[in-house]
Amino acid sequence: MFENRAEARIDLSRLSENIELLKNKSNTKLLAVVKADAYGHGLVEVAKAAVTAGADWLGVALLEEAITLRKNGVITPVLAWLVPPGSDFQSAVDLDIDIAIADMNAFNQVSQLANKPRIHIEVDTGMSRGGFLDEWEDFLKSDLSQVEIVGIFSHFARADEPLEKQNIQQLNQFNKMVSQLEAVGVKPKFKHFSNSAATLVNPAATFDFVRTGIAIYGLSPDVQSLGDSNKLSLKAVMQVRAKLHLVKSVPAGSAVGYGALHVTKVPTKLGVVAIGYADGIPRIALNAGVFVNGQKAPIIGRVSMDQFVVDLGPDSSAKSGDWVIIFGDGSRGEYTADDWGAASSSINYEIVTRIGPRVPRIYAPHVY
Repeated sequence: MFENRAEARIDLSRLSENIELLKNKSNTKLLAVVKADAYGHGLVEVAKAAVTAGADWLGVALLEEAITLRKNGVITPVLAWLVPPGSDFQSAVDLDIDIAIADMNAFNQVSQLANKPRIHIEVDTGMSRGGFLDEWEDFLKSDLSQVEIVGIFSHFARADEPLEKQNIQQLNQFNKMVSQLEAVGVKPKFKHFSNSAATLVNPAATFDFVRTGIAIYGLSPDVQSLGDSNKLSLKAVMQVRAKLHLVKSVPAGSAVGYGALHVTKVPTKLGVVAIGYADGIPRIALNAGVFVNGQKAPIIGRVSMDQFVVDLGPDSSAKSGDWVIIFGDGSRGEYTADDWGAASSSINYEIVTRIGPRVPRIYAPHVY
């Protein structure tokens, strides 16, 4: 049996702890967002663990994600919110999947189904992305008896900036649109608005359940404005590690990688890490690296498709075959997903979700 050359180690006990914290903080029902393969953590495994931990709902972007959950025995209420006109709406009805409706085209299609679909009306309160806006009056005048309107929801544009007045404006607009829907005789059972950031800092947006994504994975919605995981009492669920394919000593003046972007200034040891941009490591990453033998070793040169090079330092005792940590929770001094996000001019969301299928997900307790 061979060992993996790289792996993403997932600690589901930490997922449970994060969900418990968020439920206690919001004091309401919780929808665990498991779209995009559960932010790279594994759709089915995470969904089942989230339900065991107390999640009342599951949320996905795509209908096919919801269907996958149903086919794997998940019976918890599931909402899919990126289901465009022309989708297999009948499967949603057959599998008891709630779907979001954001325009008249989609509404007219679901209204024609033999059995009433369970729908949540998405309204645009100021993000100008998804949701009813210019067609809202047309919707309110429509025959709404052919569908079961289970919920109404919107999404914050700046919840991770708690002092921004747009948050209040969006809430006011949402309440107005809810009142308009109720005025035509429809009172949805569920109103929902809060994402992870709002769940953490805006109790006024709690409503009937909160939709928590990045926070259940132990990562901050915005490190700059809200602080990191430690400040928010969240515990990072994923650790990514890889093997050193090769360790070699090189003299000063050695060019490293494509384009020879880095030239060593002194004699040193280099480590070739067996993971690359085909696995989700950002090609543009600078000022990140790996953690090995209690020390950080920075990336030098360009990240390649399957590998990248780090400077281990001249006195390193690392050897080929050793495991190195790409990112973890930072408790031992290793780089974090936040660090890799900053190093790539991006965010922690992108770092965890882009870890590719060539990197096996290993579900192990006490990863850290």
